[in-house]
Amino acid sequence: MAQKKLIAPFYERLSLVLIGIIALGFLIVEGKEFLDPMMFGFLFALLLLPVCNFFERKCKLPRSAASFLSIALLVSFIFGIAYLVGSQIGNLAGDWPKLKVQINESVKSLQNWVQITFHIKTQEQINYLHNTTNKIMASGTAVVGTTFGAVGSLFLFYSFIIIFTFFILFYRRLLLSFLLGVFTGNNDDLVFDIVENVQSIIRQYIIGLLLEMLIVSIVASIVFLIIGVKYALLLGIITGLFNIIPYIGIFSAAALSTLITFATGAMVKAGFVLGSVICIHLLDSNLLLPLVVGSKVRLNALITFLGIIIGEMLWGLSGMFLSIPTIAIMKIIFDRIGPLKPWGFLLGGDYEYKESAEKEMKTE
Repeated sequence: MAQKKLIAPFYERLSLVLIGIIALGFLIVEGKEFLDPMMFGFLFALLLLPVCNFFERKCKLPRSAASFLSIALLVSFIFGIAYLVGSQIGNLAGDWPKLKVQINESVKSLQNWVQITFHIKTQEQINYLHNTTNKIMASGTAVVGTTFGAVGSLFLFYSFIIIFTFFILFYRRLLLSFLLGVFTGNNDDLVFDIVENVQSIIRQYIIGLLLEMLIVSIVASIVFLIIGVKYALLLGIITGLFNIIPYIGIFSAAALSTLITFATGAMVKAGFVLGSVICIHLLDSNLLLPLVVGSKVRLNALITFLGIIIGEMLWGLSGMFLSIPTIAIMKIIFDRIGPLKPWGFLLGGDYEYKESAEKEMKTE
């Protein structure tokens, strides 16, 4: 006589799921120093995998040399962008005396507006600013120490990313064999399918994002040059770089570009810059992003926004960058495992899943 399969009550299963989510969240927060650079290393390794394979197969280089050379090319590309931005910031620093005069005039205008609107005398505003400045200077030693500590931690973080990227590229076949060994049985085809799709989609997402950043930077720089904005190239690059952060980045770029334009030009130009950034963002979201990034990374906008917020809460700025690739990987896995397909449907909002499920039910 066959035994009946015991099914736990709903509240018991829900409690176990909630406990698991809480435990996973705790481990993610506590393991940030280790998991954060490892995730970036994983993404960079996926991006550099075709380059590494080219050096191994076409140039006949050993795997260690191919991995090192691939990472060297990536670091050179990043340093090239940093040099371009740094040179523009150097020009901005060279004009600091003129900027100081412009800022003083803007501050005086703002003080007059505050005095007329809120009936707060200019001397009272100056006294408040002086008191705030003295408090900041009193804690100057702590601020300097924290700054040097942050720079050191940042350098260590980037070093860990490079090390993780190298080891993931070098031991990629070992990691694949490990996955095949863990999921034994008739799951080899499923594991290969998930691994190939993760590589393809994440690589397409990263390359599309970089291409989108380049296009937005060029378009923004041209628009700012037409408007006659000073430091148009710098503001265009800033707009493109900040555009990588979904939803939130464009508002930061708009605020920073408007502020620099206001400090170096007229209020009218600042308004034109703000309107231009908003228009560029609308065109990018509705035309450029679907065309360049592609339709393979089909994620629900609500889930994406929630993922960005949760990523920022867990890991800060790096969590915002990693949220979309992580959700995309989860969707790939969910879509290929029967009981988890509804969760993949929730993440993507793809109605093709619903239609295919209905067809399967009809055929059965």
